[in-house]
Amino acid sequence: MGTEKFQNDLMKLQGNLLNFAYMLTSNRDDAYDLLQDTTLKALDNEEKYADNTNFKGWVFTIMRNIFINNYRRGARAAVVADTTDNLFHLNLSQDSGLETPEGSYTAAEITDAINAFSDDYRIPFSMHVAGYKYNEIAEKMNLPLGTVKSRIFFARKRLQERFADYR
Repeated sequence: MGTEKFQNDLMKLQGNLLNFAYMLTSNRDDAYDLLQDTTLKALDNEEKYADNTNFKGWVFTIMRNIFINNYRRGARAAVVADTTDNLFHLNLSQDSGLETPEGSYTAAEITDAINAFSDDYRIPFSMHVAGYKYNEIAEKMNLPLGTVKSRIFFARKRLQERFADYR
């Protein structure tokens, strides 16, 4: 295929390619970037195109492969993008929050809630949080394993209900 015919055929496909790019990216700006990358790659690899093959399929395959490679590259990088107007998330402290008054208050409130449980629920739950396994708790408390699991479950459920507004 001659260079001029190749370029004309490529230009005729731009509308279809843009629609496909938008379908892949679901974003207008990303679709235009993908279209541009695909066009450049097709022009750079013109000599690799065989005349007797489906030109449209060849170009769409280039676009699909570029999209997949970019997606995988982004997934590996695991970049977190802050799209808030004032970059709120980037300006947040990366600490656990326990040093702040709000964090201390929340931790104290959770501790008070746990201490308000009866011993039947507080002790197994506290042991579980401390790292004991279910069977170790059951053995130390002389209770069936299922009883220990259910008490820990109900203690968690009570905490979730009490602090539902913190989510």
